[in-house]
Amino acid sequence: MLPRRPHELPPTAGLPLRFADLRPGAPTLAADLAVQLGTPPLQLECSGTASLLIALTALHERQPRRRRVVVPAYTCPLVAIAVRQAGLELQLCDLRAGHYDMDPAALRAACDERTLAIIPTHLAGRVADVADALAVARSVGAYVIEDAAQALGARRNGISVGLAGDIGFFSLAAGKGLSIYEGGLLLARDPALREHLARTAARIVPHSIGWEWKRSIELLGYTALYRPRGLRLAYGNPLRRALRHGDPVAAVGDDFPLTIPLYRVGRWRQAVGAHAATRMPAFLDQLSAQAQRRLPRLRRIDGVEVLDDPAGAQGTWPFLLLLLPDQQRRDTALTQLWPSGLGVSRLFIHALPDYAYLAGVVPSQDVPNARDFAARSLSISNSPWVTDDDLETICGVLERG
Repeated sequence: MLPRRPHELPPTAGLPLRFADLRPGAPTLAADLAVQLGTPPLQLECSGTASLLIALTALHERQPRRRRVVVPAYTCPLVAIAVRQAGLELQLCDLRAGHYDMDPAALRAACDERTLAIIPTHLAGRVADVADALAVARSVGAYVIEDAAQALGARRNGISVGLAGDIGFFSLAAGKGLSIYEGGLLLARDPALREHLARTAARIVPHSIGWEWKRSIELLGYTALYRPRGLRLAYGNPLRRALRHGDPVAAVGDDFPLTIPLYRVGRWRQAVGAHAATRMPAFLDQLSAQAQRRLPRLRRIDGVEVLDDPAGAQGTWPFLLLLLPDQQRRDTALTQLWPSGLGVSRLFIHALPDYAYLAGVVPSQDVPNARDFAARSLSISNSPWVTDDDLETICGVLERG
C-alpha cells in the first residue's frame, strides 16, 4: 500500500475557481462560451443531464410515435435516468471491443423505425465516431444527440464537438473543465430546432429559489475546497470511507437519484462562470500539452493501452483513460492507487445493466464489450497538480502489475 499523501489530487482536471470569480458581473456565460467555441448560440441549463432531458422531450414532440433512445452500454447512469424521466424507452448498444465507440454492427441491429435518437458519447474528452451514428440515424429517420458532457472544448477538424449531430450538450458540473458546480449547455445547428429547445425549456423548467440557493452555496464550497488541501475533506475522505465499506459505486459517485431536478440557473452563478471562462482556453491548452508529454511514458508500460483521439480530432484531457490487460491486473493496481490521493480512479463502475439500483430503468442485456471495458479501465487525473514524480509513482505501480 502506498503511503498516504498530505494533499489530495482530484480525479479530473477541473479549472480551479478564484475568489475574484465570485464578484458580481454580467450573466454572459453561454454567450461567451459560444464565441470561444465558435458555435451558434448556446442554451444554458441547470445540468448536462437536464440538457439531455430537454433535448429528448423536444425531439419526442417532433416524432411522437418514436420512443426508443439508443445509448452506449457503458456510459453515465444519468443518461439512462434522463431517458426514463422523458418517458422513453432505453435501447443499449454494446461497444466496439476495447474501445469507447458503439459497435457498428450492434448499432445497426439496435435501430429501426421506432428509434427516436442515437446518443454517441465523447467519453473522457475523447472524440467519438459521430459519423457512423449519423449514417445509421439517417437510414431510419432518427436524430443524433452528441453527449459531450466530458468534452467541452473538444474539436474535430477544427469544429466544436456537438455540431455534427442534430443536438449536442456539455456539462458544467463539479470537476469538469469549467464548472458552476452544476450546469449544462445545449447546442444545435438548425435555428428552428434551437427555437424548439428554448420553448421546451421555457415550458418545463421552473424557477426554484431553493435549488439555486443550494447550488450557490455548493459553488462557494467548491471554490474554497477544490485545491489539494481542501480536496481531502471534500473528496478523499468520503472516497476512502466508501472503499472501506466495499461500495465502489459510491466511491466513484455513480449513485444518482432517479429524478433529475430542473430549475433555472441564476444570474450570479452565470457571472461566476463568465469570469472563469476567460481562463478556459489557456487551461485546455495546458492540459493538452501535459497529456501529450505524459502519454509516451504510459505507453511504455507493457500491456497498458491509453485511449486517444482519431485522426483530425483534438479532444480535451480531464484525465487519461487506460485499459489494462485484464481485470485482475487493473484491480491489483487500483488497490494501491485508488485510496492513495494520487488522482487515480475509475470512470463508471459498471456497464449500465449491472447497476443494482437501475434494475427498473435499464433493461437486462448481454453487452460483453461494455462489461470488459468497465472491468479493465482506470483513469489518471491530468490535473496540473499531478507532478511528474506523482506520475512516475503511478507508472511504477502499473509496471509491477
